[in-house]
Amino acid sequence: MEQLTLEQRKLSGALMRVNHVGEVCAQALYNAQALVTRDEALRQYLLDAAREETDHLAWTRERLSALGDRPSFLNPLWFAGAFAIGFAAAKVSDAVSLGFVVETENQVAAHLDSHLDRLPLEDQASRAVVERMRDDEQRHADQALEAGAMLLPPPVQALMRMAAKVMTTTAHHI
Repeated sequence: MEQLTLEQRKLSGALMRVNHVGEVCAQALYNAQALVTRDEALRQYLLDAAREETDHLAWTRERLSALGDRPSFLNPLWFAGAFAIGFAAAKVSDAVSLGFVVETENQVAAHLDSHLDRLPLEDQASRAVVERMRDDEQRHADQALEAGAMLLPPPVQALMRMAAKVMTTTAHHI
């Protein structure tokens, strides 16, 4: 394992905790959407994406353990909120549901890019996890677009960015 200073381990741990929360939310979002859709092909896509996100969840949890850190204490709250959002979006329509996937995954990919800028260069293991997750998240967004996603209006996108900022800032510490 890399030799990280205490400060580097703390930073990597906080960033990986935020990433773990994102994967908790992805599980909730995809499973809620799969529960609601009546389109069997879309349900299968959502469940397949959720399975990939399960890998991300495990990878971030493993990194947290390796860094001597812990997941967010608020994971049940994050899960419930994301489930409610996914359920509500899917109730509107499949196109809106897929639009939430596109916007969420685009924001997550950008967020992961920012983590790559902040992670210590010495923490190659965390960097490898984040790079792989970023590529998967962008692919999920592209697939949702191909499946007929409706692009969400700018005010909804802005609201999602604000909610994500609250979540990531809080999860960084708690």
